[in-house]
Amino acid sequence: MEKLTNKEEEIMHILWRLEKAFVKDVLAEIKNDKPHYNTLSTIIRNLEEKGYVAYNAYGKTHQYYPIVSKEDYRKGFMNTAINNYFNNSYKNMVSFFAKEEKISVDELKEIIKLIERDN
Repeated sequence: MEKLTNKEEEIMHILWRLEKAFVKDVLAEIKNDKPHYNTLSTIIRNLEEKGYVAYNAYGKTHQYYPIVSKEDYRKGFMNTAINNYFNNSYKNMVSFFAKEEKISVDELKEIIKLIERDN
């Protein structure tokens, strides 16, 4: 999967939530720093070129929908982050969050239980 810009990722989150949307629908969902309609249209077309969205044509207007699921994107994003920042080690990643106090001992125990239950 080709890497997305922050704005493209923001638009994808909107499309995942809406499932199908016209550019005006996406624009209505953007809360801060609204781009111009034409700029947003270009961003969505870029997402199409990157293989993230497709569309149904209704005359001159297009209704866009995601063709990459949020789950598939998340997996790719996390794999890239773990590879780039944690030497491809999940242990290093979990250790980082534990040291930064972003995950508690109780949460770690819960994760271990989930892993043991699934195996």
